[in-house]
Amino acid sequence: MSPGMMLGAVGFGLIAICYGFARFAFGLFLPQIDADLSLSSTVGGLISGGSFLGYCAAIIVSAHLTERLGPRVVATVAALVAAVGMIGIAAAPSSLWLASAVMLAGTSTGLASPPMAAAVATAVKPAGQGATNTIINAGTGAGVVLSGPVALLMGGHWRIAFLIFAATALCMAIAVVISIPGDARPAENRETGLPLLNQALKRLIIASFLMGASSTALWSFGSQLVTLRLDWGHTGAGLLWIAIGTAGMAGAWAGVLVARFGINRTHWLFLGALAGGILLVGFEGTTPTLTLLGGALFGLAYIMLTGVYLVWGVAALPSRPATGLTVGFLTIAIGQTAGAPLFGLLMDQLTPTYSVIAFACLAFTAGLARVGRTDATHSSDPALPDA
Repeated sequence: MSPGMMLGAVGFGLIAICYGFARFAFGLFLPQIDADLSLSSTVGGLISGGSFLGYCAAIIVSAHLTERLGPRVVATVAALVAAVGMIGIAAAPSSLWLASAVMLAGTSTGLASPPMAAAVATAVKPAGQGATNTIINAGTGAGVVLSGPVALLMGGHWRIAFLIFAATALCMAIAVVISIPGDARPAENRETGLPLLNQALKRLIIASFLMGASSTALWSFGSQLVTLRLDWGHTGAGLLWIAIGTAGMAGAWAGVLVARFGINRTHWLFLGALAGGILLVGFEGTTPTLTLLGGALFGLAYIMLTGVYLVWGVAALPSRPATGLTVGFLTIAIGQTAGAPLFGLLMDQLTPTYSVIAFACLAFTAGLARVGRTDATHSSDPALPDA
């Protein structure tokens, strides 16, 4: 296996564990956790938002450390933090302990992405970097789809499930040490500090924040919605997660679609799919078939959109790929930090129907931020895809 292929495979696995297990599996097991620890929707949303908040802090630190220490150290730490956080979730005796462990586990995702972008920038030829980055990014879908069968097998034993997830993270730490280059900083690139916010980055920040906020409707509350609408238990929630994750793996094609159709067309298409997925899962009167279809639509759209923002950010800062990725992924997480508590509050104070409609509409607003032709010039990258 070539170094580039090995890097893609290990990166795919690391993202699968950190995103699929350490970050998004909390929403899958939330009904069981709620039953054991007596969490309200508002508290569940706050804890889920805490996971996203931990991500926000970690991705800033990760981009900084990756530019100084190289990706191997940072990626290894990401896998170890995921393991420790998930062990903490498994052992949680109270909501306060749980919140701390969920936040710690969530930081692993922020730590994982920048070193992988930096490693790809050095190990993969420029023509293949967009595709490799989006393949690695699609690991989220694999992690989500694998967490679904674990939920089905474990039933209500969510603590055992998180111990299994932690064990896989420890194994991945070993794979990272073996496979990821120690220093992926190009010799000519010694830029540090905050990047200049060109037009491409400003519009990326707006779009990724709004998309991130809307996505919490299912990432944080998908299990509760199917329990409420269809009276599904952990088995039904596991099926929803399998549908989300399976379709999400198609997000590996995001780089190809952006290159073929441009960022704007690809962006609008999958924002519509994201909104449609939220509505199909959460509207009153949904059916099992529509719910699973909605989950698949949501998973496909979310991973595609994160791939779009990845390509957008890296293209806007070509000399600092880890930082370019950080801008988009950080603002997705900031949006999720704000969105999860808001959705939970709307569910408590109004109705799930209002919450679902509001967050589906929120997804569409992200499309108002468009990449313009002048953005390519401002970003010093004439190849920035434009619709």
